[in-house]
Amino acid sequence: MAVGSKLVGIGTGLVVRKVSDALISKAWKKTKHSDPPTDPASPGTPWAEAVSWAVASGVAMAVGRLLATRGTATAKMKITGKVPEGMEPPQPKGLAGTLRRS
Repeated sequence: MAVGSKLVGIGTGLVVRKVSDALISKAWKKTKHSDPPTDPASPGTPWAEAVSWAVASGVAMAVGRLLATRGTATAKMKITGKVPEGMEPPQPKGLAGTLRRS
């Protein structure tokens, strides 16, 4: 993997982390009417709250990472005309999910 691609990956990862953390904290405050747990692993944090925070933050990070990865891959394909290293090329429209019969 090229150094430029690694730097873009690190940069987008940092941005995704900050944005997803801010969004999930805001959503938590709006729905729970309290601050999110500062240390979910602490024995003083109730289990329901700790697990809820872990699930919500995990989903937020995964979705953010997916959006960042697809976005940077799409940008690289538009700029270079090549599929990023380690990714499969896009499927032709209308054929995705179809099975060939022998």
